[in-house]
Amino acid sequence: MPRFSVVVPVYRIQGYLRECLESVLGQTPPPDGAPGTPTSDGPTALTADHPTPDGPVPHHPASARPTPDGPAPPAPGRRATPPTTGELVELLVVDDASPDASAAIAAEYAARDPRVRLIRLDRHTGAGAARNAGAARARGEYLFFLDGDDLLLPGALTALDRALTHAGDPEVLLFGHDTIDWWETVRPVDEDLAGDPLALAPVAWNRVVRREFWHAHALGFGAEAPYEDVIPAHRAVLLAGERATVLDRVCVRWRERRGGSVSTTPGPAHLAFLARYDTLLGGLGPDERARVFPYLTPRALAVLADPGRIRSADRQDFFRETARLHRAHAPAGYVPRTAEERAVAAGSSLAYDKLRKAGTRRRRLAAGLDRRRAGLHGRLMQAAYRADLRRGLDPRLAVYSAYWNRGVSCNPAAVYAKARELAPHIRGVWVVSAEHRHHVPVGVEYVVEGTRRYWRTMARATYLVSNSGFPGGFTKRPGQTYLQTHHGTPLKKMGLDQRRYPAGTHGISFSAVLAHADQWDLSLSANPHSTEVWERGYPSTAYRALELGYPRNDVYFRTGPDEVERLRAALGVPPGRTALLYAPTHRDHQPGFLPRLDLERFVRALGPRYVVLVRAHYRCGPGAEVPRHPRVLDVTAHHRVEELCLAADALITDYSSLMFDYACLDRPIITYAPDWQAYRLARGTYFDLLSGRPGDTPGAVATVEDELIELFRADRWDTPATDRLRAAFRTRFCPYDDGHAAERVVRALMPT
Repeated sequence: MPRFSVVVPVYRIQGYLRECLESVLGQTPPPDGAPGTPTSDGPTALTADHPTPDGPVPHHPASARPTPDGPAPPAPGRRATPPTTGELVELLVVDDASPDASAAIAAEYAARDPRVRLIRLDRHTGAGAARNAGAARARGEYLFFLDGDDLLLPGALTALDRALTHAGDPEVLLFGHDTIDWWETVRPVDEDLAGDPLALAPVAWNRVVRREFWHAHALGFGAEAPYEDVIPAHRAVLLAGERATVLDRVCVRWRERRGGSVSTTPGPAHLAFLARYDTLLGGLGPDERARVFPYLTPRALAVLADPGRIRSADRQDFFRETARLHRAHAPAGYVPRTAEERAVAAGSSLAYDKLRKAGTRRRRLAAGLDRRRAGLHGRLMQAAYRADLRRGLDPRLAVYSAYWNRGVSCNPAAVYAKARELAPHIRGVWVVSAEHRHHVPVGVEYVVEGTRRYWRTMARATYLVSNSGFPGGFTKRPGQTYLQTHHGTPLKKMGLDQRRYPAGTHGISFSAVLAHADQWDLSLSANPHSTEVWERGYPSTAYRALELGYPRNDVYFRTGPDEVERLRAALGVPPGRTALLYAPTHRDHQPGFLPRLDLERFVRALGPRYVVLVRAHYRCGPGAEVPRHPRVLDVTAHHRVEELCLAADALITDYSSLMFDYACLDRPIITYAPDWQAYRLARGTYFDLLSGRPGDTPGAVATVEDELIELFRADRWDTPATDRLRAAFRTRFCPYDDGHAAERVVRALMPT
């Protein structure tokens, strides 16, 4: 059986449904050979029995049990193996007699992917009944109710599967969500993901429930809408008791639509929220009521304060009903916890309105004070900075930064280390952000951006070395020498060349780009291609090109086989295995870590000879999902990518500039580019990486997963033909790299 049955009710959501379905199906590829194969039911839909008005479609447990001769299902908490490709998910789309093209869209997906089944209801009954129909037809271990206009975030199902296994397959697992509005602005939701499961929003789509548990307790969604999920959401958690747990991870993106949904349509329909709690609390025993009741009033007041739900004309009715519920269901001895709750308990809307207005005034006052404090602090820092600018430069001070102040790394780190050796009289100080200060190695001097020490250092340093830029808009002084090292050879468009590709600009001010380039004195170049790009992308007469190679690549020429073996052992690579470094780059138009490769399937197909080291790009942020497998090693957190390259026998990447550095090692480079056309259109590129021309393509190429697997099965990833391509690639992009770049750079920058 599948691990998850994702049930999606659809009604008037044709503009959003494809994204929803893709977000589920994109969690893992379909079973081998399955794409394009209709389901056993065919592209024509199943027909569901119409749900009864009082509850869910009747469940028939016998139909879900194995035959006497068949295998018994695993006991809760004793899943023997993780789900394989195709076992992870089935997707049931329930057409609630939608008058638009939603059903046709679902049928299209069902016709080409066996994981999708379309269930049609004969008349419109509401989301609750549609979910019930889907649950009745589900085959998975866990039910996941996802609304058709919402999104499942990348890696969510894998993370949920792991969390369930780790927790012993509980009855209920809840998780976090964020929101996105019609302007594509994503906002986090402030929820306690480490506390009481009842503290999370009582909705259908922020939890998975074990299917047998759901049916055994006759859980289901009521026929009345809206807020039909309030009661089953609470009941599932209460019935599960200690076998309800929470995963501290955001798994669903709730889409705020600009009209067309109850959540964005104010009116008296939102009184249903209170009606659901009235029914729920009235049916609970004293102990359960004592657990649920503390959440009633805060949630009701949150609805009341939302102008997108409650109109001014409905405020009094909503408050009075909230007060009635408070009086009717408050446990004996219950003490209100806030002034607002005390006003509800007293039934005083006047007191509540006064508190609300006072709270608004306090928030405005606090915000104003914060702005004034920040402004005063900024003025004091700038005044002190201006005073320091009148002092002389320190000829023995150099300041370094890398990757927008993330720590000690890349070309600046290699220059820093060589300067300590060749110019020990020059003191090196690093600039780091407060959140990355823990990345600074012991013994390395640093300042935190924005502090008094930062501004004093920036005002007085003679040498400035960065691969990105320094924060805060510092003033470049006469006598200061600024070396821009950059942090990669450009395949994608850079600087002013990005103007034709707005998907990758993210609000870049190109005037600021030019002003920054005007501060440079030296622009480091790894090859003639980079020199040409920097000159065009960052046009300025202020700097000159320094064609000396990349200092960060010196380590590739200076590390012996014994040190390489030590690195491999430290990373967990068993002796005798072929280590493949999989390092895809980020996509400007797609946030997060989105590997286009099913890593578990990949290592299974390649066999025990191979181990895959997986490194997500640093811009993807924390939480990149890498499957747990003995031959898949997550090395994303490893601070030095150069060590990962040294440990790897071959590199698999898409458009990462890491390929240009890795070429220094003269080891195989495999280009896996399943979205090459989309990437070129979104970001633009300087040459055709997939052309196969010497100098453009570094080695073997694959554009689909099966093709990549076949490259390794047939040993076509490392051949005389790929050797010739790699040699031409090295000649073009590594002409200056020889292990001495850092020395040349330091001697060109500083007196030694």
